[in-house]
Amino acid sequence: MAAVGDLHCTKGSQGFLQPLCARVAETADMLLLAGDLTNAGLPEEAQVLARELAGMRVPTVAVLGNHDFESDKSDEVVHILTEGGIAVLDGEAHEIGDVGLAGVKGFGGGFGQRALAPWGEAIVKHFVREAVDEALKLETALARLRTDHRIVLLHYAPIRETVEPEPLEIHAFLGSSRLEEPIGRYPVSFVLHGHAHCGQLAGSTRGGVPVYNVSMPLLSRSFPDRPPFRVFELRAGEPGVHTGPVPDKGEA
Repeated sequence: MAAVGDLHCTKGSQGFLQPLCARVAETADMLLLAGDLTNAGLPEEAQVLARELAGMRVPTVAVLGNHDFESDKSDEVVHILTEGGIAVLDGEAHEIGDVGLAGVKGFGGGFGQRALAPWGEAIVKHFVREAVDEALKLETALARLRTDHRIVLLHYAPIRETVEPEPLEIHAFLGSSRLEEPIGRYPVSFVLHGHAHCGQLAGSTRGGVPVYNVSMPLLSRSFPDRPPFRVFELRAGEPGVHTGPVPDKGEA
C-alpha cells in the first residue's frame, strides 16, 4: 500500500499529481491519504484532487486534515471526494480484503506530561474535549474491525517522536497523546499520520506499534530522488509490516 499526507491540492494543481498517481498505480494495491488533501478546504480544490486520482483504479482511503476545514466547507469536500470514489473516514471502520482501516482526523493537545488538561477557561475545556472525542471515534472504529491487520490513519500525530524536531512551542498543535491510548488497546499493525512537515519519518507508541509520518514535504526532503509517497507491505501469516521508500522501477 502507498501512503502520503499533506497534498495541499489547490485550484492550480491540475496535472501536478498525475506522475505521483501513475507511480502509485504501478506500485501499490491501495492508496492511503493522511489529511490536508486540499490547501484551503475549497470544493474547487477537492474537484481537482478527485480528477487527479480518478485514473489510478486502486482503492483510495483518506482522512481530512486541518486545512480541509479552513473554509467551513468540509462537508462539500467530503461529498466531492466520495463521489470520486475515495473513502473518507471520520471514525468509521473500512475493510479492504484482510486489511482493516480505522481513520479519524485527530486533534492537538500535546504529549505526555505536557498535554493540555481540561482545566480553567471554557475554551480550553472545549479544545481538550475535541481531542478526547477524536480518540473516542478512533476507539469505536478499531473495535469494529475484524480483519487480520488493523491500520490507523490519522492527520494529527499520536506520539511526540514523529513530530520532533518541530519547535516545542507548536507541539500542542501537531498531535495528542490521547490518540495513542486506543491504539494500545487493539492489535494495530501500524499507524500513519501527516501534519508535521518537519518531523521524523518513524517512531513507535509506548506499546511498540510503529508510527510513520508520511507528510509529503517530509518525504520529498527525505527521498529527493523518488516520488513522495511511502510504500508498506503486509504479508499473509506475518504480523509485522515491511516498509520502505518508493521502489525504483524494476525493484522487488
